[in-house]
Amino acid sequence: MKFRTLALCSLPVLLLGASCASVEDRGPQGLLAPGDPARAVMAAVETVMTSDPAVDADDPALWADPRDPSRAVMFGTDKSDGLYVHNLDGTVRQFLPSGPVNNVDLRPGFPAVTGERVLVAASNDAPGANGVNLYLFDPATLTTSDYGFLSTAYEPYGFCMGRRGEAFYLVVTTKAGTVHQMTITAGPAGPVIGPERVLTLGSQLEGCVVNDAADTLYVGEEDVGFWRFDFDPAGPTAATAIARVDRIRIKDDVEGLTILRDRGVEYLIVSSQGDSTYPVYRIEGDNHVYLGRFAIVDGPVIDGVTQTDGLDAFSGPIGRFPEGAVAFHDHADTPHPGQQNFKIVDWRDIRTALGL
Repeated sequence: MKFRTLALCSLPVLLLGASCASVEDRGPQGLLAPGDPARAVMAAVETVMTSDPAVDADDPALWADPRDPSRAVMFGTDKSDGLYVHNLDGTVRQFLPSGPVNNVDLRPGFPAVTGERVLVAASNDAPGANGVNLYLFDPATLTTSDYGFLSTAYEPYGFCMGRRGEAFYLVVTTKAGTVHQMTITAGPAGPVIGPERVLTLGSQLEGCVVNDAADTLYVGEEDVGFWRFDFDPAGPTAATAIARVDRIRIKDDVEGLTILRDRGVEYLIVSSQGDSTYPVYRIEGDNHVYLGRFAIVDGPVIDGVTQTDGLDAFSGPIGRFPEGAVAFHDHADTPHPGQQNFKIVDWRDIRTALGL
């Protein structure tokens, strides 16, 4: 997360030509943001932390048992300490002290030696120890265990996962503007990583999401917009621009990206971090139709959401949400100074607010 700065100086300082202080250029947020009006929704659930007064949250990932959607969890990163596993009422189920993990994603059906598991992974930018933390989540016991660590020669920043048939992929994005795509398989002694495919954009990247069904990869270039790549390792490497930062629909930084499927339609949801809004696009093959944007406002019990880094959507029933849910990082959890957390919004409320 970053913001450009504006210099604020008193008149005498300007006249003297002296240096002056800088502040973050955020501008009006949420419903007050200039540009296309954002529609209001409220969060239904928020994570609650009692053991750490300063969670440095960033990115969530949702999972539900397809046979019993009431059995559901949410993974959430803490950029200082590790990976949390939350119940869908917001309470903590498990904590893995993995260090400064940033973005997290998962794919079910991974054929581990111990049986079929959900593969979970998160980027880690610990100084001198860059890489990706790997985990296995057991759907039977709802417990998560460490599965190893992939060291990288570059500093990982954003992260997502994808699947092509029986092949599982890790995708790492960097501040240098590169995207690294590689396979992961289960070897007898642990994970085995395949060769990298490297894609390139012009500046700092973070959020990404793979549309497994369409074999495409979306990547957010923070100050520019977001792009689509062919996810086939043997496919073309050119990027297709989908939407640009225009400060009308999207204000820099572009952060998290996620896809939700509902009633035969695919929706791409974006975190416009600079104004705390969430533009929504309908995916129609090569076309992406802008449908409007929303903001998460204060409710009777749960506060609103600002400066979202990561977000994640779950399509279909999960926990108390019969038609899907979207989870969001919240930069400031009111009324807990210094505390960040995650909010979950019922997809039906977003759908109603945008008239979808």
